[in-house]
Amino acid sequence: VPAERSGRGAPVTRAPASTGAERRAWVEQIMGMPISIHIRGEGARSRALEEPVRAAFDDLRAAEDRFSAYRPDSEISRIQRGEQALEQSSADVREVAQLCREALHRTNGVFDAWHCTPERPGAFDPTGLVKTWAVARAAGRFASLPERRLAWAIVAGGDVLARDIPAPGNTEADGWRIGIEDPADRSRVLAAVPLRDGGVCTSGTAARGSHIVDPRDGQSAREIVVQATVAAPSVVWADVWATALVAMGEEARTRTASLAGTSGLLVFADRQTHRWAN
Repeated sequence: VPAERSGRGAPVTRAPASTGAERRAWVEQIMGMPISIHIRGEGARSRALEEPVRAAFDDLRAAEDRFSAYRPDSEISRIQRGEQALEQSSADVREVAQLCREALHRTNGVFDAWHCTPERPGAFDPTGLVKTWAVARAAGRFASLPERRLAWAIVAGGDVLARDIPAPGNTEADGWRIGIEDPADRSRVLAAVPLRDGGVCTSGTAARGSHIVDPRDGQSAREIVVQATVAAPSVVWADVWATALVAMGEEARTRTASLAGTSGLLVFADRQTHRWAN
């Protein structure tokens, strides 16, 4: 599709009019990855969308400034060095910490933001959750979009949050289709997930190797589950469970039965797969 530049220097793509529904996409490099915002439907090319899109990207950059464990001046870095108490942190950090405590409880200790970095046991590191928390918060900028005309999606690495509003003139009213790559061949799409309203998150070893830690023993997750994709109404909890299922190993197969309101796909090291829909 033809490409142009936005005022912030981010690439913007526009689908030719002959493809049906209007489309527009913006991409910026945040949190060490390209994060893209996609809008589809009547009015997707309106300049009025520039303001909420810019505000959403600003929200994501602000979250990176506050939560990055790689920036020495971030709030999280100060907490990890013992210079600032978690209880005395900003409202955003306390909110994320509470979500991490809830994730610890829901996963029976498999998702543990205090024991996910072997070289710093006990240090609070919400990296496994904060990206989708930030995406969900940034998506609030689109709450005022004309709901009967526009659909939107935010894509951040292996995580997608989207809303689709079927409307007259929207030729793709069946929702967004999210491709799941094959961890053994990342140029191949293993499956496609239809998504109308909610999140689809994928975690695994294909892109970053064995980076997920099983906090129960402090070791890298055994490569039994090499990839987990979870679809859920909440992108945050889809993200939490995608990470936890990789760490669980063989236990993940039976654990999926209890994840109410979710569906997904596990890929095992021996190439077997497990699908579920609750």
